[in-house]
Amino acid sequence: MHNRKMQMCEVMLMYFIDQRIQVICNQLSLFRFKNQVELTRWQYKPGQYFRPGEADAALRPWEDFDCHTMRWYSNYVGTDKFDGAFEGQVTDFKGIQGAHYWFRSQVTIPESLDGKSVWMKLHTGLEEWDDGKNPQFLIFINGEVVQGADINHREVLLFEKAVAGTSFTVDVQAYTGTLHREFNFLAELYELDENVNQLYYDLQVPLWAFSRMDKDDKVRLDLQTVLNETVNLLDMRVPHSKAFDASVEKAIAYIGENLYEKMGGYDDIIATCIGHTHIDVAWWWTVAQTREKVVRSFATVLKLMEEYPSYKFMSSQPVLYYFLKQRYPELMERIKEKVAEGRWEAEGGMWLEADCNLTSGESLTRQFMYGKRFFKEEFGVDNKILWLPDVFGYSGALPQIMKKSGVDYFMTTKLAWNQINKIPNDTFIWRGIDGSEVLTHLITTLGIGQDPKESFFTTYNGNLHPDALMGGWERYQNKQINNDILISYGYGDGGGGPTRQMLEVSKRMEKGIKGLPKVRQETARTYFDELNARVKDNRRLDTWEGEFYFEYHRGTYTSMARNKRGNRKSELMLMDLELLGILAKDYPAEELTRLWRDIVLLNQFHDILPGSSIAEVYDVTKVEYEQLAKDVSGMIGARLAAIAGKGEDITLFNTTGFERCDVVKLGAVNASALKDSDGNVYPIQQTTDGAVAYVKGLPAKGYKTFALSEAACVSPFARQDDYHLETPFYSIALDENGHFTSIFDKENEREVLKAGKKGNMLRLYEDKPIYFDNWDIDMYYTEKSWEVNDLLRMQWTEEGSVRATLELQWQCSQSVITQKIHFYANTRRIDFETVADWKEHQHLLKAEFPVDIHSDEATFEVQFGNVTRKVHTNTSWEKARFESCAQKWMDFSEGNYGISLLNNCKYGHSVMDGTIGLTLIKCGVEPNPNADVEMHEFTYSLYPHSGTWKQADTVKEAYNINQPAYAVHGGDAGKCYSFASVNKGNVVLETIKQAENGDGTVLRLYECENSRTKTTLTVPGEFTKAYATNLLEEIEEELPIAGGKVVFTIKPYEIKTILLR
Repeated sequence: MHNRKMQMCEVMLMYFIDQRIQVICNQLSLFRFKNQVELTRWQYKPGQYFRPGEADAALRPWEDFDCHTMRWYSNYVGTDKFDGAFEGQVTDFKGIQGAHYWFRSQVTIPESLDGKSVWMKLHTGLEEWDDGKNPQFLIFINGEVVQGADINHREVLLFEKAVAGTSFTVDVQAYTGTLHREFNFLAELYELDENVNQLYYDLQVPLWAFSRMDKDDKVRLDLQTVLNETVNLLDMRVPHSKAFDASVEKAIAYIGENLYEKMGGYDDIIATCIGHTHIDVAWWWTVAQTREKVVRSFATVLKLMEEYPSYKFMSSQPVLYYFLKQRYPELMERIKEKVAEGRWEAEGGMWLEADCNLTSGESLTRQFMYGKRFFKEEFGVDNKILWLPDVFGYSGALPQIMKKSGVDYFMTTKLAWNQINKIPNDTFIWRGIDGSEVLTHLITTLGIGQDPKESFFTTYNGNLHPDALMGGWERYQNKQINNDILISYGYGDGGGGPTRQMLEVSKRMEKGIKGLPKVRQETARTYFDELNARVKDNRRLDTWEGEFYFEYHRGTYTSMARNKRGNRKSELMLMDLELLGILAKDYPAEELTRLWRDIVLLNQFHDILPGSSIAEVYDVTKVEYEQLAKDVSGMIGARLAAIAGKGEDITLFNTTGFERCDVVKLGAVNASALKDSDGNVYPIQQTTDGAVAYVKGLPAKGYKTFALSEAACVSPFARQDDYHLETPFYSIALDENGHFTSIFDKENEREVLKAGKKGNMLRLYEDKPIYFDNWDIDMYYTEKSWEVNDLLRMQWTEEGSVRATLELQWQCSQSVITQKIHFYANTRRIDFETVADWKEHQHLLKAEFPVDIHSDEATFEVQFGNVTRKVHTNTSWEKARFESCAQKWMDFSEGNYGISLLNNCKYGHSVMDGTIGLTLIKCGVEPNPNADVEMHEFTYSLYPHSGTWKQADTVKEAYNINQPAYAVHGGDAGKCYSFASVNKGNVVLETIKQAENGDGTVLRLYECENSRTKTTLTVPGEFTKAYATNLLEEIEEELPIAGGKVVFTIKPYEIKTILLR
């Protein structure tokens, strides 16, 4: 009977043995800290200072701060209510403004800590997950930066062996964050018991792995036995007694031999771990605050590297190092030392982690150019990885841009956020629209306790924890070709990086514990090089073809429309300035570098350009874009005038790469016609916005001077009433609300619109996403909508020789939308010039055209090319892609006819059941409660055509509305000059600029119709050398040039960069 009872007790014990061990671990965790000494007496100053000397120099006097009785506060200057009539959104951001303080204390090591390992703990009493909005600190000791501190990094090692009586000054730069209003400031010194700390992690690390093991797993049972025998050796009756200390040493020796030696050395599964902190350049904070986050995070990394010799860390985004170098150059020098040692990896490819949907091809090129050059100059490293963990989708043009920038590998985790479909591989080849291929690996790290069968979500903010790593291996889909997964671990988004706990876990898992992945601290570059060698010839290495559409955050194509307009206009203005600087022989290289780097590229960060940052971010970008427009307009104007010269005639400049036939705004002109050197006369029409004329033959990347002349101006338009218009191309019918009921194409003898449907229907949809308000459009948005029918005004304001204009104004809920619809005498385009005084929240405005086209696919422009996407919902992949991104145009065509929809600053498109939709405004409420509640200006164009978009020159028309011709009063009639041109319409000459090193002129072209083409490039005869280069302007081969002609073959969708000297 007694034996049976003993056996039953043993069985019962095994049910709870892991919990028993966890109880012991919890107590050991507390026993690690002893001899605590509170630091209660501090001085403080409110204000933002970057070094102790600045705080001293500030006129405001120091005041005493008692940690027991006093608090520090954020600046609450906002409101809990939203502007306008919107109510009902629950948000944790209600106008709290972050505040800066500076704290200082004189500290002396007491006798109780003599000879001990002395640490300081700093905290505010908050015990919650840190997403970057909580309080953060930068700690100085005796005037030197030591470490950052936040909710995840509270402790700082001051002395490994302290000497009693040592005095030092602690300075703390403190920032409240934007989430809370009132804070404690609590600090203490303590001794860390190194032996207890070691035993705690020796026990805890394998115990944490049990959550990923079956209860009757033999390995788990063996581990459990060793852990149980270890804790049985402990004498915990009197913590920190001699008996306790001796038992701890005995337990360390036992577990070291029986677990880490006898059950160590396994490497059947590898987890290559690289420390990382993803820092959003802006999001719930401004760029200015990011400058502070960088130093806090990087200082913490440097401090932990001193304590953990095997710790390796990587950080992408050269802009962060650029910020650091400006403010704390001594830390930059320390990072250079760690890079040279091979412990700090400066990798990533781009200047920053830019949005890859909205950014133009030329901007993406500059992102690589500026990013790779900075890391090369500062650290002597050549980036090979495009590291974009958090970007909202990836253009099919990227593989070619990467390869032509010397980047071979791609990493992301964001695709695991897809709402519906799981990417079927994690290690594979990504093939771009031109056929370029890059090895791609998706990080598979899970959250602790996450079941990959329930959620395929993964994270770039990984926790180096047995549960997370084992879950990452379970989630990994390509085990048949690879046994090594990549883990980027450390707190991110708001910075911070790896913690001491993660590094303690790493020390144990590096031993290769049986049943757990073996950790190795290694760089991402080493991982990818080894992965490439391992899988490159494996026939089971799959290929993903084309773009990575992100099934989430579809609203970022549209949110904060003003910012997107500023980006598009700035990109094109800078490219125009580069061309005109070449033509005028007055190239502002330094200014162009500053404007590209510090405004355009910076504001393409993936939470700035997409519209998903706080309002304060866009207050800054508004000023920056406006100042850029003012400055660049002045520089362009000066160069236009210099090129045109003096004279009584008018010079028109065409900055596109095509010979241009287009309507041009002339400004104030007192003449009725323009006349070119061949005697062609072009009537001028006077409008309230200045004169306009349709002209032909404007040379590519050049100019032409016209004489002012007189001619009879006859209107080709006929209007029988306010609702019917005859143009040379169309018969137009409108209803009483200003909507198109018919667009009959005379030339092609067919109706554009579906029978019974209305065109240019402005429709307001209710837009209340499940989670991320300013990010998302969820597929149920179509459940509720309203036609914009409340017409306030309808007036024909122009009917001349160039165009007829209809002005319409509608009331849309609380908002007012005004359109000038331009019908032209000489072009098939119909332009919708729009101004919206917008006052809505959580609604989506679309312009819709239900067209009589039969097709199951549409074409959308992307960077340096275009993609064709299915527009049915046969599969879950198509159902998920109900909103798509395009750059300047999209096209929906059947065999011999189609409709192109052009725009000058919009990106979100939809095609469903024959209805083309352009998303105009999305007005979310978080994190910016008044996003898009302002004036909007934009133009979109309907372009019906015969044949395909290729035959209809859709690409040229899209460039025309995005890069209007410049008109300058001056010059002598007869002048006509093209700096460069190509002889094939499918080859787009887009960029002409000075070489980055100042030696030569660079031209960038691309093929836009997926057609291999032999091309002749015509350039000034002064050039005697031509070279094909990569996108970084590194010479690859010399090209033949004779008489100003460069002949070459360009492959489908190829980007070609040519250097002339």
